Amino acid sequence: MPQRAAYAGTAASARRAPPRRSSARRPSARRPGARRRPSRVRWDRVGRLALTLVLGVILLSYLNPALNFVHVYRGTSVAKAELRGLQRENGQLEKSVDSANDPAVLEREARRQGMVEPGEQSVVIIPSRH
Repeated sequence: MPQRAAYAGTAASARRAPPRRSSARRPSARRPGARRRPSRVRWDRVGRLALTLVLGVILLSYLNPALNFVHVYRGTSVAKAELRGLQRENGQLEKSVDSANDPAVLEREARRQGMVEPGEQSVVIIPSRH
């Protein structure tokens, strides 16, 4: 008997009528013979134009940092050249400081200023005026 009850329940559900559909059509449903007008907007072109504009804006946003990079690079090159010149000058000045303590250099500078060693006689030559 339990089988019969299960079978009877299945048969009862099979006898039910399917749910009714409304007679109103959905807006997207078209009649077979009706044609839709082609869109005047070419969406593929609009999409390409929008992507091109976005790419242009992105490229413009990179322009200022790129120009700054070029200015900094040029400034760095100029500063490096100036540094090399100052290093050369510093080397020459260090050599002159080191040589200033040499006894021969000290004697030459003293004589240039008119000094004499103890025991030497100083002679001054005055040019004639004819």
